[in-house]
Amino acid sequence: MNGILHKNDFNRLSTFIYTELGIKMPDTKATMLTGRLSKRLRALGLPNFTEYCDFLFSPQGVEEEMVHLINAVTTNKTDFFREPGHFNFLTQQVLPDLQKHQRFDSRNPFKIWSAGCSTGEEPYTLAMVLSEFQQEKQKDFRFEILATDISTRVLSVARRAVYPLERIDPVVPLLRKKYLLKGRDKNNPQVRVVPDLRRTIRFGRLNFMAGDFGLPQMVDVIFCRNVIIYFDKETQEKLMIKFCRYLQPGGFLFLGHSESLHGYQTPLVQVAPTVYQKR
Repeated sequence: MNGILHKNDFNRLSTFIYTELGIKMPDTKATMLTGRLSKRLRALGLPNFTEYCDFLFSPQGVEEEMVHLINAVTTNKTDFFREPGHFNFLTQQVLPDLQKHQRFDSRNPFKIWSAGCSTGEEPYTLAMVLSEFQQEKQKDFRFEILATDISTRVLSVARRAVYPLERIDPVVPLLRKKYLLKGRDKNNPQVRVVPDLRRTIRFGRLNFMAGDFGLPQMVDVIFCRNVIIYFDKETQEKLMIKFCRYLQPGGFLFLGHSESLHGYQTPLVQVAPTVYQKR
């Protein structure tokens, strides 16, 4: 089996990945792409990347291999309570601001979207934080979380809601006790998110490059953190404009610590570091 990714094949793959997923693949990514797709060559019994490209771009390949390609090329780094200041800002600033104009109850729940949710740590963190807000501040407060990702592999992990014990280090003991169940296998220590918390989240697959996201309703807050760094500026701006179509007037968008909307033509105004409000 020839494991060399030749320039022509890399160009075919990188163009396809950019067109379909919006992810830029400069020449410096060739080694990474080679490593990640070599497993697919072995799984399919293909001798080289040229034959892999021929298969991928065939009608059968586009239908059968696309999901595997997406799983191979997407990066899924996440943690519970990543960038913790955002969760404090959500409960201490965002919710009080939004509640000046509306009440979030069973008839009109607070709607938040974790866009690019990876293996689920972010939406489960949001569920913990919002549940605590409900219990401490407002008993009739209700919320719904939509969590989407393009990768079927990470979504299956998120739906299962089982994590190695070391993954929950950022979760304080009180929240661990309330929202995480310990497994019994001492050789493979794991935790699972409690059923009540899992029920607050609806997971779904979504490609940001799709023409229309097809969300059933507008949302009050979008968390899309450490996702757009993989897109070029033109794709980022188009994506932000699409997000705004689904964000309520006065709603908030949270980005990752290294991301910015500076210079983009959107109805979003920065209100805190990497936090924007739709005016």
